[in-house]
Amino acid sequence: MDKIAVVILNWNGVKLLEQFLPSVIRFSEGAQIYVADNASTDDSIDFVKNNFPSIKIVQNTGNHGFAKGYNDALQNIDAEFYALVNSDIEVTENWLTPILETFENEKLTAIIQPKILDYKNKEYFEYAGAAGGFIDKYGFPFCRGRIFDTIEKDNGQYDDNCELFWASGACFFIRSEVYHELGGFDETFFAHQEEIDLCWRAANEGHVIKYVSGSTVYHVGGATLQQGNPRKTFLNFRNSLLMLVKNLPKKRLFFVIFFRMVLDGIAGIRFLTQGKVSHTYAILKAHFSFYSISLKYLKKRKDFQIQEYYMVKSIVYLYYLKKLQVFKEIFNINQNIKN
Repeated sequence: MDKIAVVILNWNGVKLLEQFLPSVIRFSEGAQIYVADNASTDDSIDFVKNNFPSIKIVQNTGNHGFAKGYNDALQNIDAEFYALVNSDIEVTENWLTPILETFENEKLTAIIQPKILDYKNKEYFEYAGAAGGFIDKYGFPFCRGRIFDTIEKDNGQYDDNCELFWASGACFFIRSEVYHELGGFDETFFAHQEEIDLCWRAANEGHVIKYVSGSTVYHVGGATLQQGNPRKTFLNFRNSLLMLVKNLPKKRLFFVIFFRMVLDGIAGIRFLTQGKVSHTYAILKAHFSFYSISLKYLKKRKDFQIQEYYMVKSIVYLYYLKKLQVFKEIFNINQNIKN
């Protein structure tokens, strides 16, 4: 068994592999590196074999997205810890050391995220994860360092280690035993928010999710599916509802989902007023997809759900109406309410 396996999921990403694999190889001493390929039709496999013979290749049978792609690949990888790394990630020297030290010293910690900065603007946090994630009462995710589209400059304000609610799938460390006990990612999600769902399920089982700032990576973001793509809108809205059905405490279940649907409707109208008809259609499509499988998802609920899953009641209210757009402002508001 390897101590840690660095697993990079790839689909037709030979250009990204060419650009980013060298940093992973250079700074991942002691780790076994894998490329998990989702049946690419470009030269990805030949490129890796010819240029990086030390890298092991796991070939999946089709393009099954992020969730099933990793689930299938990790069935064939034997390691104590998995580092699931996007193909558009540049790693830095000693990026693995503080992660492994945390796993070794904190046995309850099952999932870890490093500091994720923007590859294109390295003084700033990156959208997909930043310094670790939380959600509000209605399932809207936000990060330390990124609230909706407001992204903070890294001034050392999050140079700490702290517990999170969710860790970014862009660079996601997990104990292999926990990953398999939880059944991996939910394959219906295909991509987007599957890591939040997995973290929520882990928290329901008593596991701890952490941010470790001593490890830094740089993420391009949107290299596989751009932020403004209606497909991304569909996946985010549908998967968020599925995640809520599975994981919400029973006493909040129907009220929160109903209210979230109302908020989704408002988002659809907003897209319409902006002339983004395809995104309004994507939300409608997401809801009909959700309706068709919601009963199936009710059966996926476990006997126990944590009650305090959210940091604030409504990040939408705080951001758009109260104009609180920096995480520390929202955190301070939350602390004052609790006190």
